[in-house]
Amino acid sequence: MPNQYKVIDEKNWNRAMHCMVFRNSIEPAFCVTYEADITNFKKYIKRRGVSFTLAMVYAVCKCANEIEAFRYRFVDGQVVLFDRIDTAFTYLNPETELFKVVNVPMMDDMIEYCELAAKTAREQKEYFTGPLGNDVFQCSPMPWLSYSHISHTNSGNKDNATPLFDWGKYYEKDGKTVIPISVQAHHSFVDGIHIGQFADKLQKFFDKF
Repeated sequence: MPNQYKVIDEKNWNRAMHCMVFRNSIEPAFCVTYEADITNFKKYIKRRGVSFTLAMVYAVCKCANEIEAFRYRFVDGQVVLFDRIDTAFTYLNPETELFKVVNVPMMDDMIEYCELAAKTAREQKEYFTGPLGNDVFQCSPMPWLSYSHISHTNSGNKDNATPLFDWGKYYEKDGKTVIPISVQAHHSFVDGIHIGQFADKLQKFFDKF
């Protein structure tokens, strides 16, 4: 069942002008890559024995859910704000080296989420179960290399406002474990300040373990 949303009255919405300007851009999305410290987080995940990748999906989607700007979407031409956004992530089949896209509802507990996500990914036979809904964050981990920039395919649909989250291979730097994280978002709803808010929330989440 899709998550609930409310339709925004654009005539009385303080972001209406910004939304219109960026919505009409040739490329309305922008992408930012930055480095995060996962030293504490990685140690905790290893102790708990759950998938690092799935724990990252949870962490990223939990923090993005806490920022209103990341929950706006276009639905039937209207601007809407979802109450909650669920998760979608790529999961590699090591035998075929092809990925499948797995959908898992967001949960309150990280360990429970990781267990459900692992079970769902194992049991899903299809590579694609159908078009993704508006109410997901898309996560595509790339654990084989570290990177300083990433780009994405563009379907040409300017009203596709689903944020994309990527991360690369973590590595040691100055005694810490760091990882590149990328955020792509629709500029009609998300500005640089919101990317900064997300980065701050995610770092605090990593540090608390």
